[in-house]
Amino acid sequence: MEILFLVLLFVVAFLYASVGHGGASGYLALMAIFSVGQDVMKPTALLLNLFVSLVAFWQFYRGGHFKWRLFLPFALASIPMAYLGGKVTVEASLYKHLLGVLLLFPIARFLFFKNYEASELKPPNIALSIIVGAGIGLLSGLIGIGGGILLSPVLLLLKWTDQKQTAAISALFIFVNSLAGLLGQLSKGIHFSTDMLLYVAIAFAGGIGGAYFGSLRFNQGVLKNVLAMVLLLASYKLLFTHA
Repeated sequence: MEILFLVLLFVVAFLYASVGHGGASGYLALMAIFSVGQDVMKPTALLLNLFVSLVAFWQFYRGGHFKWRLFLPFALASIPMAYLGGKVTVEASLYKHLLGVLLLFPIARFLFFKNYEASELKPPNIALSIIVGAGIGLLSGLIGIGGGILLSPVLLLLKWTDQKQTAAISALFIFVNSLAGLLGQLSKGIHFSTDMLLYVAIAFAGGIGGAYFGSLRFNQGVLKNVLAMVLLLASYKLLFTHA
């Protein structure tokens, strides 16, 4: 089971990095399936997020897909809210249900969202960006995610970015929110798995590979479908079982 967990950890990091995500929702899903305790899940997912999202951001930034004017309003609103959310302890049953619902977002992201041509894109609304950023930041800190799974569908639905731009913006957004959430959790004490260094190494390797291929012309169709099924299994377990 430990080997299976490590293999899936690599696959999750690879897939999420290929679309500019740090992978926290995927790591949380895996840990839920393997019955890891909540006190370990949140800081572990955020720490892995830092490494994977940073390498993902660098690759998409090098590809010329990052837009500062789109990123800043979201980030400036989300960072303090992610810190506050990280300081809050969520009751175990509520945490499981919140995470189960939030896992539906990356499932939708992987299965249903299409790319847009430049001619279809619309200019962003700054006020709406600030409101959305603050809300995502708070949820990110509470649950232990970077918020990319929530930000990406918003950007694509509003047609503010294409998929490459979405990936670049989401990657740095995830990094800053994960860091803020971890800092918030420090006030309560943080518990990591004894195998954390191994987890970081595997996730980082997966992130490097995923970000490299994702920033190029890489078709992730089959892997996206597999990952969506893993997330769906975890969501079902969190919402409808007592395990």
